[in-house]
Amino acid sequence: MEEKARKLLDWSQWGRQWIDHLRRKKTLNRELERHLHKFEESFIKIGRQATRIHKAEAAEALPILIARAEEVQKQFHHFLRLTQLTEDERFVEQTVAQEELFEAEAVQEATETCEATPAQMRETAISAPYQAVRETAREPIRVARPVAPGRHTLPPLPYAYNALEPYIDEQTMRIHHEKLHQKYVDDLNTAERKLAEARQNGNYDLIRHWERELAFNGAGHYLHSIFWPSMSPHGGDTPTGELAEAIQRYFGSFDAFRQQFSQAAGKVEGPGWAILVWSPRAQHLEILTAEKHQNLAQWDAVPLLVLDVWEHAYFLQYQNQRDKYVENWWKIVNWPYVEERFQQARKLRWEPF
Repeated sequence: MEEKARKLLDWSQWGRQWIDHLRRKKTLNRELERHLHKFEESFIKIGRQATRIHKAEAAEALPILIARAEEVQKQFHHFLRLTQLTEDERFVEQTVAQEELFEAEAVQEATETCEATPAQMRETAISAPYQAVRETAREPIRVARPVAPGRHTLPPLPYAYNALEPYIDEQTMRIHHEKLHQKYVDDLNTAERKLAEARQNGNYDLIRHWERELAFNGAGHYLHSIFWPSMSPHGGDTPTGELAEAIQRYFGSFDAFRQQFSQAAGKVEGPGWAILVWSPRAQHLEILTAEKHQNLAQWDAVPLLVLDVWEHAYFLQYQNQRDKYVENWWKIVNWPYVEERFQQARKLRWEPF
């Protein structure tokens, strides 16, 4: 129970960190600022309540408090998407999903009762998959509708920037996420918009350039979107369940898998990635390396676990000691997330040949 309360505090810090980031980077209209203020109050109150739960009432009060955090997080992720849109796009988005957004107000107002007794709290409990607290794998995120060309957004980190210390420092995480991943997103959006323009006007003079931009930045965006949740301040140890069985079956043992993955990561020439994948055709796991992340050799494979070994991922803290960075990275691997991706990927079955 103490561990769950601590995770709620981490989540509260994560939310306030994102709010500070938005206020520094975005100019929000009055309506969005009003919602932001309510979210801020929710993060603070839920975090405060987590610190005040006594052991005697933890078993009853914590699940209810976690349920509230689940719903706040769900609505906050939707709010973050709205902040990425232009005014016209935001109007359309709110028209399509207005009830979802303003449903958050009821949840946020419910946090006013955070000082109530467990019995009173139980009356307003809401059940949903709170990703940062659950000890099991997260529920897969359902996509409401396709991402329009040029409308990709930076996913929020599922933890605070300093949460992975001492293994990855806060400054590296901030630069890596806020600057470098954001640039992949921005440049991917630019490439998609330019290609959309080419389809409209029939001018493909720059097709080679924009296709390269599409591949490079799209690969960077998608791999980083897997990389962040592949780590956790409560990670490490070893996988369990069917993923552990699959690793044992193909690699012989977890130690053999870990040694091969570490060696692959350490010996990627120049910048790149080490990637555990599932092959729908071969129906087994495999370890790949990508020196240029847009040029993966096995297109049919599904990435499950990725490790960024570009120098920007570790140089501030480890300098040229990539092997030490890789060794410490194993202490923060989020195996439940990898298990989740494995369970989804293994449903794909292509004809072997």
